Amino acid sequence: MLSSYEDLLRLLLPEFILENFELKSARKQEDILHIDLEELNSVPKVFENDKLESKGFFATITVQDFPIRGHQVFFHIKRRRWLNHSTGKVAYRDWSLVAKGTRMTEEFAAFLKQISQYRPE
Repeated sequence: MLSSYEDLLRLLLPEFILENFELKSARKQEDILHIDLEELNSVPKVFENDKLESKGFFATITVQDFPIRGHQVFFHIKRRRWLNHSTGKVAYRDWSLVAKGTRMTEEFAAFLKQISQYRPE
């Protein structure tokens, strides 16, 4: 038996999301399901030899996903950023590279492409 909405969402979300994001909340508003995701504080492999310090998040972006049982689904995604002490610049995970280097469904690759459109300044 499922003990919470979170358990149910874990059955519905791609494993890739569960591996890279923390599910912060899920709420239903009329015929819309809002899912809040926060990128985990795991250093991107491209920066594994640099000294990074977590510096919070970029502004939340919203991506629409496939409907579930007649409900629109919106992911509200907080992408993490780090200060790279080696370069003095902000570092962040390039989700378009993640999409190219993994095996996933076309739909999920399109989802990552949508995330990558929001390039931090």
